[in-house]
Amino acid sequence: MKKNKNIILNGLIDLAQPRLGTKVVYKTDDFFAAAKRIIEPSPPIFKEGVFDKNGKWMDGWETRRKRKSGHDYLILKLGKPGRIHKVDIDTSHFNGNQPSKVSLDVCSSKKNVPDKNQKWTNILSKKSTGPNRHHFFNVKKTSIITHARLNIFPDGGVARLRLFGELKNKKFRNKTINLTSVLNGSVPIACNNEHFGRAENVLAPGQGKNMGDGWETRRSRGKNFDWLIIKCAAAAKIDKIQIDTHHFKGNYPDQCSIQAAYVGGKSSANKIINKSKNWKLLLNKSKLHAHKKHNFLNRLMKKNKVNYLRINIFPDGGISRIRVFGKI
Repeated sequence: MKKNKNIILNGLIDLAQPRLGTKVVYKTDDFFAAAKRIIEPSPPIFKEGVFDKNGKWMDGWETRRKRKSGHDYLILKLGKPGRIHKVDIDTSHFNGNQPSKVSLDVCSSKKNVPDKNQKWTNILSKKSTGPNRHHFFNVKKTSIITHARLNIFPDGGVARLRLFGELKNKKFRNKTINLTSVLNGSVPIACNNEHFGRAENVLAPGQGKNMGDGWETRRSRGKNFDWLIIKCAAAAKIDKIQIDTHHFKGNYPDQCSIQAAYVGGKSSANKIINKSKNWKLLLNKSKLHAHKKHNFLNRLMKKNKVNYLRINIFPDGGISRIRVFGKI
């Protein structure tokens, strides 16, 4: 069996996801497809033969054909301020109606919609786009920003916009928090597979909406097992663990275990992956069930402060949320 290639997530999350509170606050036009769809966490879909009153239904943002000078754009207000490192401008299913070029600007503003006097910083100069594909770009280093403006030239459709980055650091003192909440600063580092659902979903706030709103691996056909490494929001002594398989009924893992460690300084993702195999057990291999919250107490590492976790699932399957509580 071909060995899986590890997926390096680089400790980045999608700052554009609505689960963080991000919203489309302005758009020049969305005649054919609603602008708000561009930040949906789920992958875009295509509905063959489905039309609405304005034309072909498309899963993304699509403007009408421009018959005057200028270009279309939309503005996102981030739910949580952060720094953007990479972007994905996804034209999946837009074939013949994608923009010719795109660019991206950012700013920091206290206003819901920045006014005409707002100074914007360009972090992605004009780039050509093709039909039905992902366009990944590294962007210019930014300070903490609150808004992003996607420009499309001159018009057309974009299925999804992902702004991969990091949230502004939060400070905690003598508090018990959810160490694996993206809202507190937890990030995914790496996993071996995320075929059906993105690993970062397990860190999202609230209850998962459906199976797509969780981490799900493909079916295993060998003696291997799947795993995910998470960096905690802060170093802490762990009290309680919750593994939530909400919505996963015929595809939940049979068992799971958790390893943990304190990793100081900077380490590459590959180095962390290699060392994680020998981390101490925080949770022994435990039986899981369908569509259920599983609560466990930390009985193995009560005195140890940790800041990294490795979740192992046997042999494969899906988890909606992972919640690990500890005192800073």
